[in-house]
Amino acid sequence: MEDLGLAVIIVGIIMLAFLHSFRSSMFVLVALPSSIIPTFIAMYFFGFSLNLMTLMAMSLVVGILVDDSIVVLENIYRHLEMGSDKKTAALEGRSEIGFTALAITAVDVVVFLPIAFAGGIIGALLQEFSLVVVFSTLMSLFVSFTVTPMLASRFGKIEKLNEKTLWGKLNLGFERFLDGLKEDYGKLLTIVIHKKRWLLSGVILLIFGSISLVPFGFIGAAFIPSADQGELMINLELAPSTTLYQTNMITQQAEKLIMKEKIVTNVFSSIGFTSGSVAGTTNNSNLAEITVSIVDKNDRSMSAEDFGIQLQQKLSAAIPGAKITSVPTSIGGGGNQAPIQIGIKGLDLKAIRKVAEEYKKLIATVPGTKFVELSVKNQKQQVEVNLNREKMTLLGIDASQVGAALQNSFSGNKKSKFKQGGNEYDILVSLDRYDRSNIDNVRNLSFTNSDGQSFVLSQFAQVSEGLGESVLSRSDRLGSISVNSNVAGRPTGSVNADIKKKISQVKLPEGVSVEFLGDAKSQGDAFGSLFFALGVAIVLVYLIMVALYENAIYPFVVLFSIPVALVGALLALALTMETLNIFSLIGMIMLLGLVSKNAILIVDFTNQLKAEGYTVEKALIEAGKERLRPILMTTLAMVFGMLPIALASGAGAEIKNGMAWVIIGGLTSSMILTLFVVPAMYLIIENLMLKFKKKKNREDQLLLETH
Repeated sequence: MEDLGLAVIIVGIIMLAFLHSFRSSMFVLVALPSSIIPTFIAMYFFGFSLNLMTLMAMSLVVGILVDDSIVVLENIYRHLEMGSDKKTAALEGRSEIGFTALAITAVDVVVFLPIAFAGGIIGALLQEFSLVVVFSTLMSLFVSFTVTPMLASRFGKIEKLNEKTLWGKLNLGFERFLDGLKEDYGKLLTIVIHKKRWLLSGVILLIFGSISLVPFGFIGAAFIPSADQGELMINLELAPSTTLYQTNMITQQAEKLIMKEKIVTNVFSSIGFTSGSVAGTTNNSNLAEITVSIVDKNDRSMSAEDFGIQLQQKLSAAIPGAKITSVPTSIGGGGNQAPIQIGIKGLDLKAIRKVAEEYKKLIATVPGTKFVELSVKNQKQQVEVNLNREKMTLLGIDASQVGAALQNSFSGNKKSKFKQGGNEYDILVSLDRYDRSNIDNVRNLSFTNSDGQSFVLSQFAQVSEGLGESVLSRSDRLGSISVNSNVAGRPTGSVNADIKKKISQVKLPEGVSVEFLGDAKSQGDAFGSLFFALGVAIVLVYLIMVALYENAIYPFVVLFSIPVALVGALLALALTMETLNIFSLIGMIMLLGLVSKNAILIVDFTNQLKAEGYTVEKALIEAGKERLRPILMTTLAMVFGMLPIALASGAGAEIKNGMAWVIIGGLTSSMILTLFVVPAMYLIIENLMLKFKKKKNREDQLLLETH
């Protein structure tokens, strides 16, 4: 909520700087509550709650909500300066730019709608976020078409600035700066549109250079950025034979050591049952899970992750024989699931175990991995009985008879019931404890065939001691073991990429396959959904442009403005050492709508001036100069509105930081480059259209002459 409040204040200051009056700034700022309050009503009807995603959407959308009102108000004031009265200026200013404002809003809406309807984890995680953006953006359009012109028609007036006052000096100085900037931009644009080849070559180099930051490792990849929630989980694993009482005593000892740490505020222990397990399915008497809450991020010098590593080392030294791991809690509140999981599947359990052990050793050597372990417990001693089918046939004994005898003798048979006084009791029939204490008892187990002859098991089977799995897990109807690892100090995606290189050295036995699970699988699915949503959004933006210009060619001018946003977005991620994750990708999708606006403003006004009789070049230069002010206002409002989110440092702020930096970087690069790339592309497309028209006219002339 603090981010939302700060963003509103910053946007208000920027409006004041450009409009020079509190009155005009208030016209624009009224759009914020007028758009956000109806959004709360829509959230109520859709059953949304105020949570991390919906609040983040509202913080991010502050800059977008004032866009339409800025564009409409700026045009109304242009008409006022031209000598129109208040009501005429409000009506003409709104109707003149109405279709442009509608297109700008429609672009924002179609960019976010595909995310709302995406399936899988992305749909579940980002549906509320995207729909809140859509609701509030549509409401901002309604406000800019109704409330803003109404306020301007009643209370709007051109401020007469007095150079003798400090306020007047500041505003006139700023105006002179903007006028100078407008003239310099006009001169530079005149030069650039005659050097289109150099401009576009430079822009293409910048785009490829920024994209290359990803494969060269300057930008890491992750599913969700690791966030410091001020909470971590310590897992204790003792010897398999440890009783619940002994585990409890050792856990209490660990609790006392943890509570001695000054930054610890709360400790909660779960003994014999850990999160993610199902009660009664396995014997977990040797396991314990301690959830540790620590003070706020601003009141300590180390991160939750570093503190967890320090705590793990202290506990390992104090409690010998215990296997201790620590994991900071994720955005979902859990910490038990390892971000790196590699599933090894097959029919032969021994081959699976061998591959898993090899993988475990290799993964442990990759920088950034910690607490590498297998999903199954250590192998336990077992008695293996290998039947000789030929001997069994000769002796007249079948395998089901052997299985039943082994189960009844060593596990017991409790199918019989004893009834007394209306109560029913199980009767367990098995060998005496003394007769099932060693391997010879298994070898000497007697059997009788149908002829009444007696034999012992060792006569038709090989009985030996070996190691076997204590837990059998299956995936896709195959035996499965997964190698799990936590990550520290590096992005999960980068660690996964290094692991893939390392394990490619291991030759897999026949029938054994490997699958990446955990964050790698989630990241692949999420990135796939988001890139599909991005593709759909680009197509929808194109279709809106076709409707706006009633032309299939001009929309490409707007679409060419989109790649230039990548330059700043990726550079901002590299400089701030943020990762490419689902939230930074959402930022890039958001940029698609935001950067298209600048191009729409220039192209729309150019078409208007052409219709008035201007030449293409003159129309482009004039449109660029006239639209420089609203472009600067909307872009700076969004950039500075994003700064509180980009610089936030509270619990879980890392999730929003990357997204905000992507928007800031992308908007900055697109603001500078779009002002030159869009006019250049417009001129190229206009020249191509003229050539085709001349060619067609010439062909038509020749046809007429031949007839």
